[in-house]
Amino acid sequence: MNEKRMKAAANQAVQYRNYRRARERALVRLANAYPETYKELLEQEKANDEQLGKKWLDINGTTTASELGLRPDTTAKHDSQTSNQRENEGNNGGEA
Repeated sequence: MNEKRMKAAANQAVQYRNYRRARERALVRLANAYPETYKELLEQEKANDEQLGKKWLDINGTTTASELGLRPDTTAKHDSQTSNQRENEGNNGGEA
């Protein structure tokens, strides 16, 4: 019984990973096809997240708070989701 659950969980994890990879590839293609629209939408999302107190990582892994000498808050839900995505995926369209 436990082995059956483990197989089901593994299958679900693989399917979700494949879905996320396909979604990220589509995002990259859209970003390349419509770079100005992508940048505008990305800036809107960044502004929304910052209003909610969520930090955005730059390419070096630092947040806007670290520029002020503050310790980056990596416990925010958005940051943990994006870091989990980076572990399993390559280029994700330049989103930080």
